[in-house]
Amino acid sequence: MEFGFEILTLLFVVAIIAGWVDAIAGGGGLITIPILILAGLSPVSALATNKLQGSIGTLTASLYFIRKKTVNLKKMRLAILATFIGSVFGSWLLLQINTQHLIIMLPILLICMGLYFLFSPNINDEDRQEKIKVVSFALFVTPFLGFYDGFFGPGTGSFMALAFVMLLGYGLPKATANAKILNFVSNISSLSYFVIFGDVNWVAGFIMMFGQFIGAMLGARMILNNGSTLIKPVVVAVCFFMSINLLFKAYG
Repeated sequence: MEFGFEILTLLFVVAIIAGWVDAIAGGGGLITIPILILAGLSPVSALATNKLQGSIGTLTASLYFIRKKTVNLKKMRLAILATFIGSVFGSWLLLQINTQHLIIMLPILLICMGLYFLFSPNINDEDRQEKIKVVSFALFVTPFLGFYDGFFGPGTGSFMALAFVMLLGYGLPKATANAKILNFVSNISSLSYFVIFGDVNWVAGFIMMFGQFIGAMLGARMILNNGSTLIKPVVVAVCFFMSINLLFKAYG
């Protein structure tokens, strides 16, 4: 499918906004996927193309956090592998079944997560005592996070960050940075599957990749400079926006 200059410009601008939102709170796909569908792509093609452009955004943010030594890749090796495997399985299942039941349940989870971010005193910049070991987190939590991202996706970054906060005791900026690594892994895993079995629109995807790079770099810098004072309101707003959007799709 071919796009005109105006549509490609719109996709580029939208990708900048989505990259910024995704770097801080996750949920950028809820901005880009509807735009891709409105531009004329099928839902499956929109999902596949979104993984292409979104992968660059998460890679950009991940490299920034690695360079700033906010994450420890050696400590995360098992979690990275488990996330990759979970995402492959989720992507496979996405192409096999209808996700309508998940669309009905997800708004409730997103609202609960938004309320937790809004009111919990534990959501701040300080690290706390971990509740489970990193190995247990990698084996029993990250495969499900990867599966969810491959299977459906909205809010993955926020779910991952919340898991780091609640289970490993990370402060919110550190949790968001580590979540971005896993989010990149799940995006790449899912993208690989879509490239083989899906329908990626390479022109739209490449144009949006440049926008994602700009937005993700801005968002990653702002996370380390502003911490939870920026992350919390953006996550809460994204959670409630996604909930309303999904409810409208399910019942509107």
